[in-house]
Amino acid sequence: MTFLTDRVARMLFALPFGIFGIIHFMMGSDMAGMVPEFMPGDIIWIYLTGVAFLAASICIVAQIQVKLTSLLLALMLLILALTVHLPGVLAENPQALPNLLKDIALAGGALFLAGHYKDEQGLKY
Repeated sequence: MTFLTDRVARMLFALPFGIFGIIHFMMGSDMAGMVPEFMPGDIIWIYLTGVAFLAASICIVAQIQVKLTSLLLALMLLILALTVHLPGVLAENPQALPNLLKDIALAGGALFLAGHYKDEQGLKY
């Protein structure tokens, strides 16, 4: 059962972040308009986010600094939810609410994963 609840679950959680990272590089110019206006260098933020998603995916799969990675991933997702998706919800963009909820849910999953690592040597139980 540990195989399913640890390894497979970690892979399933990490996989979308790897794909999100690749998408940020493939569609960076299309996504640049999503960067809030108060942040200069829109395309740089898209690529930086892509790097962070890819790094998080790799670290979670390879069990490298999982606790720290998951905490930082949750922080990034919550920042994205508040700065990118919440303004869209308030502007009544119909695509913004599902993205806001997705990022909040993924941040919760990242926090849950971080909570299951006592240190960088493995799971609590």
